[in-house]
Amino acid sequence: MNSRFLLSATLILAMTTPALGADATPQNGSSYGGSLGKSGNPSPGGSGGIQGTPSTRPPSYLPGGYQREAVFQQAMYGQESSRQLEERQRRSMPGLPAWALENYRPDMTQGLEPFGANLFRGNFASTYGSGMNDDYVILPGDRITVRVWGARSYDDVLFVDQQGNIFLPEVGPVRVAGLKQSALSGSVRAKLASVFPENVNIYVNLQSAQPVAVYVAGNVPNPGRYAGGPQDSVMSYLDRAGGILPEQGSYRNIKILRGRQVIGQVDLYSYMMRGELPHIRLKDGDTILVEPFGMSVAAYGLLRQPARYEFRGAASGKDLLNYALPMNGVSHVSVGGMRNGEPFNVYVTLHDFRSLQLADGDRVEFVADTRGRTIMVAASGAIHGASRFPVLKQTRLKTLLEYIAVEPELADIKSVYIRRRSVAAEQKVILADALRRLEQSALTATSASVDEAGIRVKEAELIQNFVQRASQLEPDGVLVVSRDGRISDVLLEEGDEIIIPRKTDVVHVSGEVLIPAAVTWEKGLSLKDYLGGAGGLSDRADTDNILIVGLNGEVSHAKGQPIEPGDRILVMPKFDSKNLQLVKDVTQVLYQMAVAVKVAVGL
Repeated sequence: MNSRFLLSATLILAMTTPALGADATPQNGSSYGGSLGKSGNPSPGGSGGIQGTPSTRPPSYLPGGYQREAVFQQAMYGQESSRQLEERQRRSMPGLPAWALENYRPDMTQGLEPFGANLFRGNFASTYGSGMNDDYVILPGDRITVRVWGARSYDDVLFVDQQGNIFLPEVGPVRVAGLKQSALSGSVRAKLASVFPENVNIYVNLQSAQPVAVYVAGNVPNPGRYAGGPQDSVMSYLDRAGGILPEQGSYRNIKILRGRQVIGQVDLYSYMMRGELPHIRLKDGDTILVEPFGMSVAAYGLLRQPARYEFRGAASGKDLLNYALPMNGVSHVSVGGMRNGEPFNVYVTLHDFRSLQLADGDRVEFVADTRGRTIMVAASGAIHGASRFPVLKQTRLKTLLEYIAVEPELADIKSVYIRRRSVAAEQKVILADALRRLEQSALTATSASVDEAGIRVKEAELIQNFVQRASQLEPDGVLVVSRDGRISDVLLEEGDEIIIPRKTDVVHVSGEVLIPAAVTWEKGLSLKDYLGGAGGLSDRADTDNILIVGLNGEVSHAKGQPIEPGDRILVMPKFDSKNLQLVKDVTQVLYQMAVAVKVAVGL
């Protein structure tokens, strides 16, 4: 562990000074070196990397996007809401161009549910406490089974009367109300033995408890009278009444009334945080009263559970932090509200926030404004050794390449490329805009006749179906950094993955061909030869739009382009329509999708 830490520290310190020759631009692949620079690996010629995979891309990356990264993040952060995930991704991609930004974020406090709003989903209402446990206390109205045999015989189900007795023939009334169920059998047996001391046996059992009817009132969706078991909790009756009104009802001030006297009070925060719930045995005619929502603040941002948090009286930032759990990395808190009738805003560190006094209606946002000095960059492909590198923010690609140990016989060094989150985000915006314009063009196309109008309707339905499917595709975020053996020395970003492809002798042919296939590369074979190896073109192929995706991620037109080992040939589909503008729009979108996703998507 110490040696690994020392290696990471050494790497970070070394990055402060660019390595010799880091700015030099090699003129060809061989000049850059088979080992991609110096390596601390004791056996640079050893085996490793991705074994037995002739694909042009590492198998960990599928068309679905950063799948391996998503699994890693889920393990690190747990289940996150879509808003939390979006916020964290936005922070990891600062400085996007203006055209890549999405809609302005609305007020995040709008629609924010109270803390605990997920309690009442029917789980409590579906349970019924029958009272069949040793601690149950017998009440008037309960039914008790009594069986006597021996010198005397008797078998009946008796009700506990309003005086708390059951009546046994030849014995008289037996007091049972107020007894625990565990003591019921012994008490009745003792009473029977006082009259029949010998040759008489008895069996006593509580058959069913008397149901009770409880009123639920106050700030609930469906106030009324609800039947249940005497052992049912307050939660069960609240759930039967629809829970608590989110904008009005209190989760911390729920009173239990018996007549006009308050016999108990329930704070659901104690249940949610510690599982504590007061044991209040409800009786027929009791009332559960949900008081109005008390002093509250809306907390959002980098929290485990953004919500409106309620307090009983005055509260400070420390009190809020007892319930609202910030995520790792939170450094500051923004608080806005009203004080003495005037707007109030303050921006403090998380430490100072603990002593800040909060007021009713405050908006509290937890943010991460302390940026680290380092970023994490990954490497994959034909490498061996370390695959994660903590580096300084100002580190460039060539500097880090000096420390990535590769497999010289397998690594195609001249085709290195980067997968970048910010590039994927920008590609997503471009595709979304292109799809929107395509759909708009199809829906607003004019017609000169009734027959042509019918054709336009069918085209619009086809386009809408295509847009729906295409919008679900995730761009791969490939940044082309190598071309003609030269590597661009770009600045690295958080989450970058440097991919060094494996050398391969396979050419992949896909898209509008009869049999998508992988064909062995041979020097001198033409584009037509490789297409023939895949069975030839299909009837829907656009012969003027055949693309080639290189090992380095670069997409180019196949016309006049030599086929290299590891290339992927994409035959694009054609779209037939008399609407020339629509044909142009569709062709443009298909090309953009091929660049962003590296697959040929047909209509």
